[in-house]
Amino acid sequence: MSGAPTTHDPSCRTVATARAPHGNGVFSLAALVRPWGVYRPQGDSQLLREALERAAMPAGARVLDVCTGTGLIALTAARLGASDVWAVDTSHRAVIAARCNAWLHRLRVHVLRGDFRDRPAGHRFDMVTANPPYVPCPDGTARSPGPERTVDAGPDGRLYLDDLCAVAPELLAENGSLLVVQSALSRPDLTLQQLGRAGLKVSVVARRTQPFGPLLSSRAPWLEERGLIAPGQRTEELIVVRADRVPRPWR
Repeated sequence: MSGAPTTHDPSCRTVATARAPHGNGVFSLAALVRPWGVYRPQGDSQLLREALERAAMPAGARVLDVCTGTGLIALTAARLGASDVWAVDTSHRAVIAARCNAWLHRLRVHVLRGDFRDRPAGHRFDMVTANPPYVPCPDGTARSPGPERTVDAGPDGRLYLDDLCAVAPELLAENGSLLVVQSALSRPDLTLQQLGRAGLKVSVVARRTQPFGPLLSSRAPWLEERGLIAPGQRTEELIVVRADRVPRPWR
């Protein structure tokens, strides 16, 4: 989960590349460069990584990781054998971090500044992964400066999820798949509905319940007031939604 969408900056299209070793997708989070202001991989990152490891990507897959942050998921895809990996983030610091991490781990990952609309012209992907901002926040907070910017997504938590669902079919190659992680606080049922209406085959492939961190704990009274959590609730469920683009039948 990382930076909020902004205007695409074509000047930041440099690439961090190296020869990718074979092996599993496991990385020590302590081995990742993470400047201040870049989202720290947490339970949602781990859940998405596990879903990707189970997804059985085709050999030589083309992968796009949006809201890449430190680049953890993009690096995992490269380590799992993807041959063409792109990572995008709207945060300059995240772009630098992801490039550094690709270089340090000797993995070929193309990193550019942008959001999920910004990709190489004409490219579609076998796998798209996303950990977008999804934390509900009071009006006006989502675009405010500060570390919360990497997670805040408007009063319903869907400021970026709705846009991602709308553009997802344009990102996927035939038989391509999207993996997106979010909180139950931000209405995964709407994610399933929107992706399904777009013609994709949808399912929930992973779940995890975890205690509130400091940010959600501080917002608990506001979340209760809005009816997003039950009185006294101090846990959230994380969910990974998978959406597959299936071939259209011949007529």
